[in-house]
Amino acid sequence: METLETDRLTLRMLRESDFEEYAEMSADPDVMRYIGDGQPLARPMAWRNMALMVGHWALRGYGVWAAVERASGALVGRIGFWYPDGWPGFELGWVLRRQFWGRGFATEGARAALGFAFARLRQPQVISLIHPENAASVRVAERLGERMAGSTEVFGRPALIYRVTRQEWEAGSGPPGRPVSSPE
Repeated sequence: METLETDRLTLRMLRESDFEEYAEMSADPDVMRYIGDGQPLARPMAWRNMALMVGHWALRGYGVWAAVERASGALVGRIGFWYPDGWPGFELGWVLRRQFWGRGFATEGARAALGFAFARLRQPQVISLIHPENAASVRVAERLGERMAGSTEVFGRPALIYRVTRQEWEAGSGPPGRPVSSPE
């Protein structure tokens, strides 16, 4: 599994040792209000969700990373790719623990992931599905060079489709982050 580093983050595979912080994040109603069905997750469902994220790597060869603050080792959240069968497209998403909001971590980690999607996975485009009321995630998507390309419904809830193509990314973005290792 690929690991990426940015100035402040390490993006690496989720581990069992991440579960306490992952469960805390998943139980926070403010964090979860725009994710999935909008409901916080009880511990057993948080475990199941984390296992789902890890399993995506095994099935697709890419997925969601644990975003870890390099300075403290704390789990900032999760950032990465989601593309199960029947999904609207190759999605880049981010969910951060509340204490890390507003500090640029989502943009920093997502920018590294986006660079990986285009340079290493050779994806022609990447989308982000964002609840229409999630203004913070819209700002992140726009900072990444994504533009609104339509709307859809996910889990019975509306979602805006933000998109950037590899060509657009290569024409207008800076360095994507540094891959630092492969097997974990």
